[in-house]
Amino acid sequence: MSQQKPPKKKNTFRNAAILTGIGFEMGAIIYLSVQGGKWLDAEYQNEKNIFTVIATLLGVAISIWLVLQQLKRIKY
Repeated sequence: MSQQKPPKKKNTFRNAAILTGIGFEMGAIIYLSVQGGKWLDAEYQNEKNIFTVIATLLGVAISIWLVLQQLKRIKY
């Protein structure tokens, strides 16, 4: 007679904690990149805010890449 293994318990709490952390991480990365861009624009007296735009887009791209990397690690 074969023994049946009990069904694996899903890590719903762990997954929820990871997803919550991802949101805070994205917000922090984007916020810091915007602030860095504003600082660069003020430092170099740039009136068109080009550093803010570039830094914001770079921050969004980095945060999306990190989200995708972290989603690969979540076990369903």
